[in-house]
This record gives sequence, C-alpha cells and structure tokens, in this order.
Amino acid sequence: MNLGTTTFLDKNPKIKKYFPQIITLLFIIFIFGYFTYNAQVNMDNRGIDFGLRFLGEEASFDISFSLIEYSGASSYARAYLVGLLNTILVAVIGIFFATILGVIIGISRLSPNYLISKVAEFYIEIFRNIPLLLQLFFWYFAALRALPLPKEAINIFDIAYLSIKGLYVPKFVWTNFSVFLFSILASLTVIFFVFKYARKQQEKSGRRIPAFFISLGIFIVLPLLTFLIGGVSLTFEHPELKQLSKTIYNYIGGVAIIPELMALAAALSLYTATFIAECVRAGIMGVTKGQKEAAASIGLTPGQILKLVVMPQALRIIIPPTTNQYLNLTKNSSLAAAIAYPDLVLVFAGTAMMQTGRAIEIISITMLTYLSISIAISIFMNWYNKKIAIKEK
Repeated sequence: MNLGTTTFLDKNPKIKKYFPQIITLLFIIFIFGYFTYNAQVNMDNRGIDFGLRFLGEEASFDISFSLIEYSGASSYARAYLVGLLNTILVAVIGIFFATILGVIIGISRLSPNYLISKVAEFYIEIFRNIPLLLQLFFWYFAALRALPLPKEAINIFDIAYLSIKGLYVPKFVWTNFSVFLFSILASLTVIFFVFKYARKQQEKSGRRIPAFFISLGIFIVLPLLTFLIGGVSLTFEHPELKQLSKTIYNYIGGVAIIPELMALAAALSLYTATFIAECVRAGIMGVTKGQKEAAASIGLTPGQILKLVVMPQALRIIIPPTTNQYLNLTKNSSLAAAIAYPDLVLVFAGTAMMQTGRAIEIISITMLTYLSISIAISIFMNWYNKKIAIKEK
C-alpha cells in the first residue's frame, strides 16, 4: 500500500506538492468538526439552543460612553455596535499617538546628544518593562481619579475643563457640514494627484516640485472657500458648570472625554511607543553607514539625510514589526474592562453575555470581530509596505 502511494505521488508531482497541505487541511477540518459536534451534543443535552435571534431583543442596560445614539431600549445589536465603535476609537487614538511618539523616541535613541539619547533609553526601559495593566491602573486610579471635582475643575484657558469626571471641551456646531466634508475629500483627491505628478516629474527630469507647500495651500484654500461662498458656518458650544442638586455639580454641553478613555489611550500609547521606537531604531541602524556618508558628501544636512536617504530605506525594515505592534495595541485594548471603559469586551462579551446567557454565540462574535479588525490592519499595512518598497528599474 505504501509503495503504491509513493509511486502514485511520484508520477503526479503536482499532487505530491500539495499532498501535505491537503492532509493538514483535512486534519484541521476534522478537529474543528469534532469539537463543533461535541459542543452541539452537550448543548442539546442541556436544552440550550444556538442562534442569533437575541441580537434583536432589547438590551435593557445603559452604556456610559457612546459615539452613536443609544439607550436602554436599544437592541443587543446596537449595544454590539457601540462597543465596536468604542474599541475602534481607542485603537485609532492609540496607534496615532504611539506612532508619533515611537518615531520621535526611536530617532532620539540614536541622537549624538548624550542627554537626549539617555532620556529616550530611560523612557523605553521604564515603560516597556512595567506590565500594561499596571500602567493602566496608574493612569486611571493614581492620576485621573486624583483630579478635583467638577466644581473645582482645572480651567484650561477658559476653553476646556479637566476634572475627575473627565475633560470637557467645546463642541463643533456645523451648518452645511456635508459641503465642508466634500471640500475636504476633494482637496485630498487633488493633493494625491499633485504628489503623483511631482514624483513623476522628479523621476523624469530630476526637478523637485514643492508638492508639500502646494498641497498645504490646496488643503487650506478649498475648505476656506466653503465658508465664504458655500454657506458653511461653524460655532462652538462651550461646556458650562451647572448645579444638578444641592451638592452635585457637573458640566453641561460641549464634548465630554471620559477618564476611562483618556487612561486607556495614554497607557496603550506610551506602552506601545516603546516597541515602535525599537523598530524605528533597528530600521535606521539597518541603513549602511556608507549611504549616510555619501549623502553628507554631496552637501545634504542631517535632516535631509534622515528624510531623503535613511527613512525611505529604513521603512522596509520598520513596517513589518510595527504592524505587529499595531495588532498588539488593538488586542490589548480589551484590557479596557479593567477600568470599565465600555469597549466591545465589557459591553458585549461582558454585560450582554451575562444577561442573555448566550456565551457561545457572543464569544464567537467577539473573537471574529477582533480577528476581522486584525486582518484589516494587516492587509492595509502590507499594502502600504508594498507601496513604499524601493523598486529597482
């Protein structure tokens, strides 16, 4: 039998090439099918049915922070959407600030200035080696929960107010916002073609077009025209301190940024920035010293060398490990439940699961959601990595 199988595979090299993959796939399907069947049998024995009908039922619980309209009368599907948007919000904020801080710290780590280099190294060693959960507790309980009550809130230039309840900032009140948004999209489209044209001209003739300043002018002028001739207007709704009862004061109006969001964003950004900084440092060190010396020999300044020579080559080393850090940050946002930030885990895999008892359905949906977000980030970063890759001509 073995000889026959071997002979058959030898005569069919294509089948032989994919035979191990086929066996592995069949094994995975068997394992998945076995556990699925086992779970179904156990659920039938306990009289538990499987389904998603509960998503249309009334949730009957409130959520402290939501980017969309929500009330206790909303459905579980709506509660899921609130948790998902809150998760995406903190992930985007964390990735944005972690990237900026990580790049700055990574470059500073290689600075010839001894003090700057050591401060960057000290930051990395401190924040990288303290568990993220402890950092989250520090920012929430030790820093933000120690702030004064709203009546004695910290006044920030009569614009924003910081208290134990959070940060209150003015709210934008737009007229014809859709026209303004269209102008932003139009300006970004024009800027895309400006940079594309400038790149082609530089490759063809070697002449550099000031694409940045042209794009900056476009980005300012087009939206400004909507205020002048497009009927767009913008006013601000400022937060005001109100007495809600005999001893309770709070700010009404404006936009409230809850302390849970601030603590989570700060902890995720500061923690992840240390790893991104090391990715940046490794990428810069991966560019040979001869490249920098050659750039300096033709009169480029250190800033120009970093921007035009080092970073374009370093990005191919920086982006793959940085993608992993973006994925880690997104998944680490699930620690939000520790400080009661209403993310997907707390709202859906926590409160909703306890009320409905639909553990299998809810945990499966939550896992698939995080998997989908992670895959989306990976696809985008892989596309960007190929986009900026140095191509030989």
